[in-house]
Amino acid sequence: MARPLREKRNEAAGWQSRLAAAELLHLTLDKGLDLEAAMDASKTFRRLEGSDRGFARAIAGAALRGIGRIDYALGGMVQRPLADMEPEVRAVLCAGAAQLWMLGVADHAAVSATVEAAGKWHEARRGGGLVNAVLRRAAREADAFHNAPPTSVWPEWMAAKLKSALGPERADAMARLQLEEPPIDITLKPGADPAAWAEKLGGIVLPSDSVRLASGAGLADLPGYADGAWWVQDVAASLPAKLMGDIDGKRVADLCAAPGGKAMQLAAAGARLTAVEVSRQRITRLRENAERARLPMTIVEQDARTWRPSEPLDAILLDAPCSALGILRRHPEGAWRRDPKDMARFPATQTQLVEVAAAMLRPGGRLVYSVCTPTPEEGRDIVEAALASGSWRRVKITPEEVPGFEAALTDDGDVITAPAPDRMPRVAAASPTDESAFESMKSDIFYIARLERA
Repeated sequence: MARPLREKRNEAAGWQSRLAAAELLHLTLDKGLDLEAAMDASKTFRRLEGSDRGFARAIAGAALRGIGRIDYALGGMVQRPLADMEPEVRAVLCAGAAQLWMLGVADHAAVSATVEAAGKWHEARRGGGLVNAVLRRAAREADAFHNAPPTSVWPEWMAAKLKSALGPERADAMARLQLEEPPIDITLKPGADPAAWAEKLGGIVLPSDSVRLASGAGLADLPGYADGAWWVQDVAASLPAKLMGDIDGKRVADLCAAPGGKAMQLAAAGARLTAVEVSRQRITRLRENAERARLPMTIVEQDARTWRPSEPLDAILLDAPCSALGILRRHPEGAWRRDPKDMARFPATQTQLVEVAAAMLRPGGRLVYSVCTPTPEEGRDIVEAALASGSWRRVKITPEEVPGFEAALTDDGDVITAPAPDRMPRVAAASPTDESAFESMKSDIFYIARLERA
């Protein structure tokens, strides 16, 4: 009798992680929480420890990155639309599919433990037979996922918008990147040796001197974190501050400053910096980051549209509120929480912020405008309207200023850091330099323009 019982325990091994992952998916996709909030809300997840907790998060993260494509592939394996299923059953199915199609978990382990998880979840228990049958088929028919249209990772309206903004090939490349867990990029204080820090932290140096670490690195325990020698910042997000030019001793404002990566760059470059942020919650994080890095700045809790400096500024960095479509690989659940009607509200705010920036700057003062989205109505169109007003002149960005992102320059002299398929290596990198240049292209997507006050 002992042997069958032991086999049953082996088949069920790991069901707790699968159940926790399914709960996280349910809380994000059906209850509207982001992944961090879902991890706090899930009792099953909170009970896990160590590698079990990490595995549950990995399953949920993978499923969220590929959820549209998973739904697309599973749609051909069920008799009724996934949207009509009990949400808990769909969450279990997606957790199982993510293991099979994205994480490379052995078929038997993924299917048996996920079916066991369905049986342990009261709301999903009746769907256990369906979960078993569909996941067994999914294990046999992995091509249904791998051959799905790349842009099926997003809702149809969003895929259409990104194809229109980037073109089909770049949109496909962006969608493929979303299936990968993003790495961690860090920005070093000026004067630090990127190669030495890369060796110390087990990373690689990118052409812009950011250091890229493997995803999942335990940041707080790494050398240099506690004393603020570096901070986390995607390599593309580090570009706007670098394009400000020489700001040592100059009066500079960061108008939408939280969480603080760009503000810390400006302060580290010697700017007499005022960091303006309207969100009290986000400003707390900004203060914590600035204090950890021991970088001086004046922090103002106010709406940048109504704040005014005591004297004209030399330069402004405006990383404006936007639809954030360029950072979906870091927050993939956001794609399914956005309403296309809400997208229309951003250009008005962006236009207002550019207008008030003109009133804050001295003649000849510089504005770097950026948004983490590639859509022209939030980027290029805002800048073109500003130029047409007569208040601004464009200062073109040069290839030498954006190492690793030379292919991201537009004909107008702006930057869109979207992946360029024609520049992506088709084979393994031939040298570390080739590798780091390739890695630079795997970044968040920013539109960046540089203007000068007329």
